[in-house]
Amino acid sequence: MSSRCRGCAAMLIAACFATAAYSAPLPRLAIESGSLTVSGVSSGGYMATQFQLGYSRIVAGAGVIAAGPWGCSRGSLLRALADCLDRATSVPDAPGLVALARTTAATGAIDPLDGLKPARVWLFHGTRDETVASPVAVALVEFYRPFVTAANLRVVDTVAAPHGVPTEADGASCDHTATPYLYACHYDGIGEMLSFLYRGGAAGARSAAGELSRFDQAPYDPAGTLAPQGYLYVPRSCSAQAPCRLHVAFHGCRQGSDFVGETFVREAGYNRWADDNRLVVLYPQTQKSMMLPLNPQGCWDWWGYAGVDYATHDGKQMAAVRAMVRALAGF
Repeated sequence: MSSRCRGCAAMLIAACFATAAYSAPLPRLAIESGSLTVSGVSSGGYMATQFQLGYSRIVAGAGVIAAGPWGCSRGSLLRALADCLDRATSVPDAPGLVALARTTAATGAIDPLDGLKPARVWLFHGTRDETVASPVAVALVEFYRPFVTAANLRVVDTVAAPHGVPTEADGASCDHTATPYLYACHYDGIGEMLSFLYRGGAAGARSAAGELSRFDQAPYDPAGTLAPQGYLYVPRSCSAQAPCRLHVAFHGCRQGSDFVGETFVREAGYNRWADDNRLVVLYPQTQKSMMLPLNPQGCWDWWGYAGVDYATHDGKQMAAVRAMVRALAGF
């Protein structure tokens, strides 16, 4: 066989292995009961709040970065743009949204809100955020106050960071908003968040030594609103026999794999902290779409582009991520 043919054969074998990895389902791991937390940035922050309220029976905590309160859009893109982002008049009605959450819970569309009382919630808004106005972030805090005990609510709003995730040293300059919406601000936002959600822990290694793998999202997403593949990070200390904890991380708009490849899942800061703290990290992924459902920025659904039930148990993306958690943890 010529060297050229041998090279072709090697490429074909590599492609087969890549396809196998791509189509692999999620593994069943030994996940500790009561250990599930979620977090997200921007649209992922809205999704994290939706998922926590939707499944408060199993979600022990949430970290929300650069986002506003649950139900802010009330199912309308026009309202989302007017009330929930960066307009001068963007001041969500927090008391009204609290009432809406209570009404929604009373119908059984989301879990009982009593499940939020013992939860831990970490909220972040950078002082240089020009995408989500400060009153929107304040409304997020005011939304949580009736449901979460004061000791379990941490608000960080003094870090000079743009719209996105502040890190120690990874990402763009901390001076202005730029892709991939990770900023070297000398502040380990993800580490601080996870430490609060899990009541302390190791500071995190300088580099991640566990396994980051792709998995097939299709079995969990029959509606097809997510990307074909998601990511899963498993520390070496975690397996089907060695119990670990579980965290779900929701990327922001233009921050999924369609836009930044693996930058978010590798560099946001989750994996380094996870290694030293027995934490499995699930990274579900949305996809950009120029057709129905229209989602050109690859955002999580927080205004109803995938259906009117987007923030409830019947929401397509909510149900898909819930199915992923069930596959991994068995609960």
